[in-house]
Amino acid sequence: MLHLRLIVPADRTGEVCALLEGRPGTAHLVVLPGAARDPAGDVVMCDVARSVADGLLKGLRGLGVDERGAVTGDTLELVLSRSAREAEREAPGENADTVVWEAVVEGVRDKAALTPVFLVFMAVAVMLGACGVVLQSDTLIVGAMVVGPDFGPLAGLCVGLTGRDPRLARRSLATLAVGFPAAMLLTTLFSLLMRATGQFTAAESEAERTSTAFIWEPGHLALTVALLAGVAGMLSLTSSKSEALTGVAISVTTVPAAANTAVALAFGNLQQVGGSLLQLFVNVAGIVAAGTLTLAVGRRLLTRRRGHAWPHGG
Repeated sequence: MLHLRLIVPADRTGEVCALLEGRPGTAHLVVLPGAARDPAGDVVMCDVARSVADGLLKGLRGLGVDERGAVTGDTLELVLSRSAREAEREAPGENADTVVWEAVVEGVRDKAALTPVFLVFMAVAVMLGACGVVLQSDTLIVGAMVVGPDFGPLAGLCVGLTGRDPRLARRSLATLAVGFPAAMLLTTLFSLLMRATGQFTAAESEAERTSTAFIWEPGHLALTVALLAGVAGMLSLTSSKSEALTGVAISVTTVPAAANTAVALAFGNLQQVGGSLLQLFVNVAGIVAAGTLTLAVGRRLLTRRRGHAWPHGG
């Protein structure tokens, strides 16, 4: 369940309580009149099932609580309560599979920002990938996938497109448009340095790499893999399952392609440069397309399933 803490203007407390009280999926309603000082108002707390949270948050927005007061929430790890168990049983749908849209948007907004830390992580990930490509080390390539922060802006772009939030979509697209080229440029310089010091050799860069050929030779399964990664990433983002694997699931088809582009540039292998860039484009496009479609379908199903339960929820 989710625990909501609200600061409600005194003239709206009655309407907020009416929205919460007796609704399916809610429990433990607490009202503290005049407890809030900044902004001033009443403090209202309650626990809600995930499957009704989205409609409830929309209802609170409709009452202006987010503008004149505040809405905060946390996921509850432990709830020992008969009322809570009954609330979850009464709530429609499966709580673990529910899309809490407001939480999704807030969760990706910061991760989609172009910051110095993002650029450092991106560059380090692509450099690790370059080492893995040249040394044919699956361990280093997987390490690069884990370090890669590109899931944030990819998810932000999907959420922005699905939620018709042009500001978030533009922010995410700008982060991707700057992050990948900057990381590849720095990794190209890194590869030139490694080549000059003899740590990367032409023989290693041109050697047959059966296990990593997919990085620069897009095959007929390339788009399929990207689509599957997009679906898996968005399901992990919007549910309570497999969240720790989300970054790996997305980065698996992007960071290695960016790394190989940089290495190929350093050694003047234009064929691999073209193939790697094509692979990167196919991967990003497939992930965004599948991720956006997954979010759109999930959100539509959510709206249909709950329309009767929260008439004030919008």
